[in-house]
Amino acid sequence: MKKLQAIELPFGKNQTLHKTPKIILLVILTLLLFTIIPLYCRSLAFPSTLESSSSTHDSADKKCDVFSGEWVPNSEAPYYTNTTCWAIHEHQNCMKYGRPNTEFMKWRWKPYGCELPIFNASQFLELLRGKSMAFVGDSVGRNQMQSLICLLSRVEYPIDVSYTPDEQFKRWNYTTYNFTLATFWTPHLVNSNQADPIGPTHNGLFNLYLDEFDQQWTTQIDQFDYLIISSGHWFFRPLIFYENRRVVGCYDCRQPNLTDLTNYYGYRKAFRTAFKAINGLKNYKGVTFLRTFAPSHFENGTWDKGGNCVRQRPFRNSEIALEGDHLELYKAQVEEFRVAEREGRKRGLKFRLLDTTQAMLLRPDGHPSRFGHWPHENVTLYNDCVHWCLPGPIDAWNDFLLEMLKMEDERLNEERPSSSDGRLRVR
Repeated sequence: MKKLQAIELPFGKNQTLHKTPKIILLVILTLLLFTIIPLYCRSLAFPSTLESSSSTHDSADKKCDVFSGEWVPNSEAPYYTNTTCWAIHEHQNCMKYGRPNTEFMKWRWKPYGCELPIFNASQFLELLRGKSMAFVGDSVGRNQMQSLICLLSRVEYPIDVSYTPDEQFKRWNYTTYNFTLATFWTPHLVNSNQADPIGPTHNGLFNLYLDEFDQQWTTQIDQFDYLIISSGHWFFRPLIFYENRRVVGCYDCRQPNLTDLTNYYGYRKAFRTAFKAINGLKNYKGVTFLRTFAPSHFENGTWDKGGNCVRQRPFRNSEIALEGDHLELYKAQVEEFRVAEREGRKRGLKFRLLDTTQAMLLRPDGHPSRFGHWPHENVTLYNDCVHWCLPGPIDAWNDFLLEMLKMEDERLNEERPSSSDGRLRVR
């Protein structure tokens, strides 16, 4: 039987372990302990956004997460104005109501390590030719849709094909491209109603049936090619939670014998039910985008206690962090998204993460504040630090959206058989 040879290590020719100077072994162990092993463990604990998110480019194509970056100065004028676009909601028409500065419009989003192309209206409409897109959610989602209409107005305005004055459920068509755009109002995503017009904070009390679909939108979306689903700020109002038609708790309801379960309890369950509805539609074959929570920026008080947003420039990432309720809401919706994504994949459905949260956390300067109405008007949200001025930073959401649609088109071209030999295209 041969005698086992000593293990050779890469220190030098024929230098074996038992002959290795102790000082060299000490150096190697130190490197392992303080560099290689910690880096390996960190890679397991904190996978990169690029690798963990289905919303960004495949790692083989680009080493870039478009949602991670900073706002940088942009000297170019806005791509539309409040006088050239009729789609701007009055409460987001900041220039009409006397906002004195325009600097908030002169920034663009710059991802780390790559560029986010400026919105190209012709390219967007060409990609969506013969297709349909629906925005499902609350007024912040509608805010994005109105931004999209304004950005597309450089090429074409749509015609109203909904034939209803109800602004909560509208459809438009871009006739040249046969592209249909729709909005479905559902601030809580699930079946809900107002229980008390006053409520403990005098801002209403809502019943949320957390396990029941809101059929006003779930029965109308099965033929859409793209859904953009979002919700958020209505979960800061007083809520009573129902499951199986029984009260299970509440948020800020201030009623005896009811447990306050936090707003993110209801938020998580609402997204779970909404995604379950989408995955359960027999005829739905579209792509579902979750547009993540956009933080508000009230300072020196809450929205109903004199809080306002008066900053004149964006934050840098080093100046602010996502925390508190905003962080919990973000985590809840993304975790539910991941579950829905796995379930949808079994049916061949696609879910994509339109992760706007970090970018918008940095924009305290982009809200209407008091410039969404005339000073003498009696409005509920006097200082609006929830919605976004148009034009304004919310236009970047549609830069993100177009980039993601281009990626979907690339994926589709990869999967589509070649017309010549029937084999799949390979880039």
